[in-house]
Amino acid sequence: MTTRDSYPSLAMRLYSVWYRHMRVYRSNLLSNGLPPFLEPLIFLAGIGLGLGRYVPAFGSVPYVTFLAMGLPVTTAMMTASFECTFGTFINLEFHKVYDGMLAAPITVNNLIIGEMLWAGTKGFFFAFAVVAVTVPFGIIPLPGGLIAPFIGFITGLMFASLSLVVTSYVKTISFFNFYFTGFLSPMFFLSGVVYPLEELPDALKYLAEALPLTHPVRLARAMCMRQLSAALLFDVLYIAAFITLCGYVALKRLRRRLID
Repeated sequence: MTTRDSYPSLAMRLYSVWYRHMRVYRSNLLSNGLPPFLEPLIFLAGIGLGLGRYVPAFGSVPYVTFLAMGLPVTTAMMTASFECTFGTFINLEFHKVYDGMLAAPITVNNLIIGEMLWAGTKGFFFAFAVVAVTVPFGIIPLPGGLIAPFIGFITGLMFASLSLVVTSYVKTISFFNFYFTGFLSPMFFLSGVVYPLEELPDALKYLAEALPLTHPVRLARAMCMRQLSAALLFDVLYIAAFITLCGYVALKRLRRRLID
């Protein structure tokens, strides 16, 4: 019987959730860890280098560099979204992983926050992979590019919280297709990753500012180029508010679903 004195600390409870996911991920390390290093090379070769021959530089920045500075963020977005939609749903509905985890001395809040931290960690790792394969070619500048993985972690937290909210509503796994094809994929083109927001029509500029991906992309690019300004404070506040709000909704809804 667990007493109050022997109850694990909050940090240990969160770590136990994170560590469980890390062990599962590490059990297939080659198949899980190799694609993050290959995908950015394939994308940059097919889109950045190919299309870059026909697209002029944006100011003093070659197009392939402009594109590459946004890829750590988009990669973190996609991996966190997959982790907290398909991954969470399978653990919840099919494998019943959370039933066993909640039998341990952890709460639903510990479980959900641990999920978010793991998704953020994967966002860091995948963003690091993009930086690692582009820096040797001089595509992402240093030392600013070293900050990109940390922004990948924050991006992972953002889209983990949002994806958990989506998962809390989904009853059939195929409905995640609407989330990915109807929201995440279009956002890739409207958040300043492929071309500057200044090139958008005025109406779409307001829409772009409302989209969550816009703000970590702007932060990552500013850090890579070492072009810091007070305007970036808005992006930081947006990200903090987004994680807080979506995280709160995810905790509230998934707590009800897990208990029921």
